[in-house]
Amino acid sequence: MTFLELSQTRRSIRKYTTEPVSDEAVQQILQAALMSPASKRCNPWEFVVVRRREVLNQLADCRTYGSTMLQEAAVAIVVCVDPSLTDTWQCDGAIAAHQMLLEAADIGLGACWVQVFGRAAKSEGTGSAEDLVKTLCQIPDNMNVLCIISIGHKNEERKPRDLEKLQYEKIHIEHYK
Repeated sequence: MTFLELSQTRRSIRKYTTEPVSDEAVQQILQAALMSPASKRCNPWEFVVVRRREVLNQLADCRTYGSTMLQEAAVAIVVCVDPSLTDTWQCDGAIAAHQMLLEAADIGLGACWVQVFGRAAKSEGTGSAEDLVKTLCQIPDNMNVLCIISIGHKNEERKPRDLEKLQYEKIHIEHYK
């Protein structure tokens, strides 16, 4: 599969089977993240791998909406970034997270980004979604939680993107029109 084909077929998957994801697959996904580019190669990210069903269920309730797929996921990877290392910490974390999404798709797994940073917690009075994730995963205060990547064996199929329907009008040559 070419990179363009991978980009065309990688879709956010929110429904998973109960089949476990192998340690080897998780390691491969993490290796892709560890190879991601980062500003001045400072590598400000760290990753927390969560497999325990109890914690996955609690993470599924970290936000007001958009995180319930974690209840079905076989594994979740929390992307943490140290903002004191670089002012591009959000970009660096996003690139690492995207590398994981691409690697998961490349090896036949489903995955989905769950935004955490800047999101409200589901339960009022519990602080932010980030506060809840930090507590559940024992993440130190100096780290920011950017997102969680849910991973599992697909229990839904999504059509590849139609190349004819891409928003080509968003491409500008030489100057913005």
